[in-house]
Amino acid sequence: MILVAGLDPAAGARVADALVVAGTTLVHHDLGAVASGRVMRTVRSVDLDGAETETVTEVTLEHGCVSCTLRLDLLPLLRRLHRRESVETIVVHLDSLLEPEAVCWAVEHVTVSDMPGFVDGPAGRDVEVSATIACLAESDWLTSATGEITVGEAGLGAVDDERTLAQVAVGQVAFADALVVQGADAMMRDRWETARLMAVLRRLAPGAPMIMEIAQRPLTALMATQLLRAIPDGARRGRIDGPHDPLLRGQPPLEPECGVGMVEFAADRPFHPDRLHAAFDALLDGVVCARGRLWLANRPDEALWLESAGEALQVSAGGPWLAAMDEEDLAAVDPERRAMAGLRWHPEFGDRHSAVVVLCHRADPDEITRALQAACLDDAEMADGQALWMAYPDPLGHAHADPCDRSDPADLRLPVADTDGTGPDTDRARHDTDITDPYREDPR
Repeated sequence: MILVAGLDPAAGARVADALVVAGTTLVHHDLGAVASGRVMRTVRSVDLDGAETETVTEVTLEHGCVSCTLRLDLLPLLRRLHRRESVETIVVHLDSLLEPEAVCWAVEHVTVSDMPGFVDGPAGRDVEVSATIACLAESDWLTSATGEITVGEAGLGAVDDERTLAQVAVGQVAFADALVVQGADAMMRDRWETARLMAVLRRLAPGAPMIMEIAQRPLTALMATQLLRAIPDGARRGRIDGPHDPLLRGQPPLEPECGVGMVEFAADRPFHPDRLHAAFDALLDGVVCARGRLWLANRPDEALWLESAGEALQVSAGGPWLAAMDEEDLAAVDPERRAMAGLRWHPEFGDRHSAVVVLCHRADPDEITRALQAACLDDAEMADGQALWMAYPDPLGHAHADPCDRSDPADLRLPVADTDGTGPDTDRARHDTDITDPYREDPR
């Protein structure tokens, strides 16, 4: 299965069409009317002899949400297509506002049941993701990926969809194995802006092969095939990283380029929750994205996971530290994680630490580092010990969101909370510090 994602539906459609060769079926769900409980599903197939068929079906959902589209229609359809001898490859052209990471999680973990002739289980029993391709526009992607405008404000989704375009844009590209960049008109192109965009993409999706699509040279089936062949062996291919996996995926350039750079921060002492909350401002302006593990002084048992895109930031549960586990839980932990933790094990604090990676394009890297360092406990606070740390005020509490008047999130990001596919909303509002998102729970 190949996933095609991107904010521009026309660009995504062109790429998806180029992938349709003999033995391929293309699936697309148009979510424009999902709020009313209706989704238009297009299935186009080319059999092994080259004969083409296309069906467009209006799917009526009991609940008008993306979750239902995924659970009740797409996942069962993938399992059925797997049974067809004429189908060797499935291309799923995602709606422009969907993030492929959530779809891949659902394929592997959401149980599909009550299908006659099929054993209950996830679609991952029958299909596997061979590639994710992200489509983006040279002219405006970086603006979308670093701003604060919401999907609803941009008129691209439900009015109450509080996700930002940055969260969607960054999520699509960061998860991609290959990129197709829609080139700007030659008369409108700013060479410096193009160079800066390329510098961002090389760090956000390191190792991903890239094609520049221009009006004079639209993407062809041959070009699409060459792009897929250029995906390196170590590519993600639908694999979802956990909060305790390495933060630098692939081999992104670490030296600054066109004002774009990577900030790596690590600390073997905990953050003061109040000062960390204040330091978040340094991770928003001029930053493309940030991600990392957080050790809070007043939360000795559980790591927190930080993730930002543009001017939207979220902190969520990241699972327990090894030092807080019992022997039974430790036995179930990935051996690689245990080995890495052993290299830095502290006699008192175990594997507890903080590590944050920031991709910035206008922000001062030194200012980001200073802000995070200042948020860590000083020597006097370290000497106070855990008993006093527990009394620290905590603006990152389980029921806190900033800004506090945030509206209810819209169900336009695939919920990936639990294996029966009925998980809660996982919408990420701007500067959201609600520590209740199970999407980042311990991957065990």
